[in-house]
Amino acid sequence: MMRGLIAVLLVLAALPGRAEEVVLGLSRNSISIDTTFDGSEILLFGAIKREEAIPADELGVVVAIAGPSQPLDVRRKERRFGIWVNVDAVEVDVAPSFYAVATSGPWTDVLSQVEDLRHKISIPRAIRSVGAPGSVRDAQSFTDAVIRIREHSGAYQMREGAVELTQQTLFQTSIDLPSNLTEGDYVTRIFLTRRGEVVSKYETTIDVRKVGLERWLHTLAHQQAVIYGLMALAIAIIAGWGASALFRVLRRG
Repeated sequence: MMRGLIAVLLVLAALPGRAEEVVLGLSRNSISIDTTFDGSEILLFGAIKREEAIPADELGVVVAIAGPSQPLDVRRKERRFGIWVNVDAVEVDVAPSFYAVATSGPWTDVLSQVEDLRHKISIPRAIRSVGAPGSVRDAQSFTDAVIRIREHSGAYQMREGAVELTQQTLFQTSIDLPSNLTEGDYVTRIFLTRRGEVVSKYETTIDVRKVGLERWLHTLAHQQAVIYGLMALAIAIIAGWGASALFRVLRRG
């Protein structure tokens, strides 16, 4: 960790001047998903380069990591005549498969609503829903349901005060990634703020890819769907026959 911070500080000295500029380091910039993958932790650390003295206003740091976005059809069920049926549906156009936000202080202190709207940093701002049908009541509740479900599963995280800021110059935080990560590029953004306004921004990506058996099965399922289906059917038949044979042996014993 100390070596990483020293390396960041050395990079600072070589950068062209701006009022305040963020330099970021990652404990790892790629993640491999295999059959034993059960989650991971990403450590982010960095420093702020300045050409002038530290301003009197308190510095804020906001970290946001977004997984690949996917469209969703969110449906509401109601009980009709003793059975549950779909009654309303809203299309959520953009919903990150994973989204985590960490801040150096209370959310309302480090970022204004205007800046949140501009950069789309908070979890609700990161989700975009197209126009809902006029017959749908309370369309916002569909987006709220997506957030609530994914927060419960750990796919969406809001961590106020999780960024450790030292001497208004060095910062670090860690983000827990769940085991069910979607393959793709995870966009990582760092924002420096003062008085709730963004004064500097840095962006990079974390590459998440399947490897080994996971990669082979994923490729087979998407490029050779018929073969994948036949293989899955064969495995199910063999497993069923094996369980039946074992049951007969146990009964005879």
